[in-house]
Amino acid sequence: MYFTGFADEAGKSIDAQIRATKELGWKFIESRAIDGVNMTDISDEKFEEVYAKLTAAGVSVNCFGSAVANWAKDPRNDEDFLKSIQELKRAFPRMKRLGTKMIRAMSFRIPDGIYPYPADVEKEMFRKVRYLVSMCEDAGVLYLHENCMNYGGLSAQHTLKLVEAVDSKAFGLIFDTGNPIHSYDRSGKPPYTKTQSSWGFYSKVKKHIRYVHIKDGRIKERPANEFYAKADYTYPGEGEGDVKRIVTDLVTNGYNGGFSIEPHMAVVFHDAAVSSEEDEKARIYVEYGRRFMKIVADAADSVRQKNKKTSVRPKTAKKKR
Repeated sequence: MYFTGFADEAGKSIDAQIRATKELGWKFIESRAIDGVNMTDISDEKFEEVYAKLTAAGVSVNCFGSAVANWAKDPRNDEDFLKSIQELKRAFPRMKRLGTKMIRAMSFRIPDGIYPYPADVEKEMFRKVRYLVSMCEDAGVLYLHENCMNYGGLSAQHTLKLVEAVDSKAFGLIFDTGNPIHSYDRSGKPPYTKTQSSWGFYSKVKKHIRYVHIKDGRIKERPANEFYAKADYTYPGEGEGDVKRIVTDLVTNGYNGGFSIEPHMAVVFHDAAVSSEEDEKARIYVEYGRRFMKIVADAADSVRQKNKKTSVRPKTAKKKR
C-alpha cells in the first residue's frame, strides 16, 4: 500500500509538487499537469526538465493522470477519438522513461441532454475504448478507468457493463470516493433525481478496483435540470463519500495498491472558478494528505485489533475421565 496524489493541486510547478510530496514523506506523484499543461502535452524540453528534477528528488510518477477519453471528448466525434489516440502515443514513451505502468483514462463524455444513454452511442463508445485499451495492452500499460463525468460514472451498473464490454487484462478501475456523491444515478429510467452512494457504488465494483482516488464532499445543491449536483469539497472523512468505511473495507480485504488524494478544496483542475494562492494550495494539500494517512492508520489498527480478538480463543475444559 502506498500514498500518492494529484500534486498539481499542491502547486503548478514541478518544484512545488515535489516539495509538497517530500513534506508528506511520500515517494510518488500522480502526474496530471505541470504549469497548467498535461504531462502528455508539455514540450520535450519541459519533460526532460521534469524528469531530471523528479530523479534528483527521488520522487516517482506512479500514474499518468491523462485526458484520454475524458469528460471533454464526445464518443460520437472521431476527432476527439483521434486526440485520445495521439495522447496515448505521446504518453507511452514518457511513461516508459519514468517507469510508470498506469494511466488514468475514461469512457468519454455524456452526450448533452440525452437520457438514457443511447444504445448506438454506447456501442460506438465501447468500440473506441476497446481500441484505446488494446493500445495500452500492446505497450504494457494499464488503462485504469475512473468513475468520473463519463459513461462509467453514470452508475455502478454502467461501469460493470463497460468492464464486461472491454474484457481486457490491461483494463481495470480507479474508484474515486467523491465522484458518486455529486453524480445523479442514471441506472433505470428517467426522471433521475437521486445522487449516488459512494459505498453502494464501491460495493458493486470493488473486485475490479486496481487503484483508489480519495476525494470527499457534501452536496450543496441538486439542480433539477442539470446533469450533476453541486458539491462543497471537504477534508477526507468529513463529507458524504464514505471514505472511512471504504478505506476500512479495503484494508480489511488486503488492498495493496495506491491511494491518490485529490482534495479539490483549493483548486479544481476542470473548474477555473475554484482557485487559491500557491501557498494555500500547498498547505491544504499537505494537511489533506496527513489527515488521510491518519484514516488509513486507524483502519489498519482497527483491523489488527479485530484480528487479535478473533485469534484469542478461550481454552476448553478437559473432560474428566
